[in-house]
Amino acid sequence: MSKGSISNYGSVAYASQQAWIQNCSVRDNITFGKPFDQSRYNAVIEACSLSTDFAILANGDLTEIGEQGVNLSGGQKQRLNIARAVYNGGDVYMFDDPLSAVDAHVGEHIFEQCLTRHLASTTRILVTHKIDILPRCDHIIVLDDTGGRVKAQGSFQSLKTLTLRQY
Repeated sequence: MSKGSISNYGSVAYASQQAWIQNCSVRDNITFGKPFDQSRYNAVIEACSLSTDFAILANGDLTEIGEQGVNLSGGQKQRLNIARAVYNGGDVYMFDDPLSAVDAHVGEHIFEQCLTRHLASTTRILVTHKIDILPRCDHIIVLDDTGGRVKAQGSFQSLKTLTLRQY
């Protein structure tokens, strides 16, 4: 922000692009100090495509994660990171390129099941380079590469029309 002010009237959940993993169990990484609620937890696990991972981990979601998540793949770390934000809840969700570290079919599942369905009643801000999901976004803001200034904004259709006229 170069000037002005920002006010927040609610809670914000954030998932960074670089997944931050604690040296504790998978479950503790997701619940992050919040009380464990089995039905909420199950819904988050399904939405974040973690069920199959739990089946292959030695102790399921009670498996201890090594330092910096050394025993997890990049995609698993990122899905844990997303699950933590979703489980902990918020009025506004901010996701910094959460689909960059996951396979295409897993990314589609997370976008559809988590970001679109599970969080449907919330405000979601998604930073992404995956242009194939843009037609399903409500509002798009295009930033320049250098200073983060707004180049264009609007619906996918209006930006598509604008781009065609420019070139």
